[in-house]
Order: sequence, then structure tokens, then C-alpha cells
Amino acid sequence: MAELSDSVSNMIDQLARLPGIGRKSAERLAYHILRVPESEAFALADSIRTVRENVRYCEICFNLAESEMCNICRDPARDQKLICVVQQPRDLMALEQSGTYRGLYHVLLGRIAPLENIGPDQLTIDQLMGRVSQGTFEEVIMATNPTVEGDGTALHISNLLSEFDIRLTRLARGITTGSILEYTNKEILADALSGRQPL
Repeated sequence: MAELSDSVSNMIDQLARLPGIGRKSAERLAYHILRVPESEAFALADSIRTVRENVRYCEICFNLAESEMCNICRDPARDQKLICVVQQPRDLMALEQSGTYRGLYHVLLGRIAPLENIGPDQLTIDQLMGRVSQGTFEEVIMATNPTVEGDGTALHISNLLSEFDIRLTRLARGITTGSILEYTNKEILADALSGRQPL
């Protein structure tokens, strides 16, 4: 039986480490990369290197950025009195695609998940509290995913924010419990934003 070369085997191992990619999918991707023109394969490799070298977290909201601040934080037209708290940058992008929200964001970079040993100190909650304590926000919208961990994270943050004179809301439950914002269509997200409720 023929064995894979070390370099092909290594590429399959690396691809299989990606989320949602099993061994068979990794093999299909590896063979696809070997079949495409060299320029296309190198363009993929270069784009991965460029992203890792240039993309970082915004120093204010923790969205993805290529400089100290992301485009949203730099935009003076955004509503400076509204802040929407999301778990991941991809959740922020899903809300932006709904086209209805014009405030600022704060990305937690995860959720409280005790079974995975992820506590509040591993998220950007302290930075959120620092932003809110400056007193410029009138409303904090909790847009964590409607899951057990997302709801627990929202509850923890709402308890911390209770000392501030600020309106605290949660996205309306047009978003099904257990779903992920990233995969929710923009019309449902727009309805959830406009129908948000007190937390």
C-alpha cells in the first residue's frame, strides 16, 4: 500500500486541525491544493500569512482590525451612546450585515463556559466595564448567543453593570434559543435588534 509523502501528510494533519474539518475533508482539501495552479496555491498561503501578520484586535472594542482601531471605532457617524456586546467578531459582522444598527460594539472574545474552564477573567469584560464607567453610554445591548453559556455571560455582565445608571437590553428572542448569530439571517437579526427588551 502506497504511503503519503511527509509533506502531504503534514498538510493533511494541519488542515484537519481547522474547526469543522475532519480527516477526509482535510484530504480532499490537500489534494485540491495539489491540483490547482501553483500561483493559486501560493496565493492561499500568502493570504494566510498576511492575515496572521497584519490583523489584530482593536484596542477599544476587540473587533478585528489592521491598525490600533477598527473602522467602526474610527467612524464619527456611529451612535456614541449605544454599545452592543457580542461574543466574537463574526457576530459583530452578522449584526452589521443586518444594516439596522449604527452604534458601537464590544467583543468579548468568547463566553463564560465553566465546563471548558473559561471564566470571566479570560474575556474582555474588564475592558467593557472600563468603557461603560466613562459614562458616555446610555444603553448596553447584550447580543450574546441565545445559549446556556451566552445567557450566563449576559447575566454575569448585567449584574456587573447594575451599579451604573444605564439602560440594559437584550436582543429579542426572534433568534431561536441554541442558535448562533453568525448563521442567523439578516432579517431576523434586524428584527431582534429593533425589538430588543430590557434585561
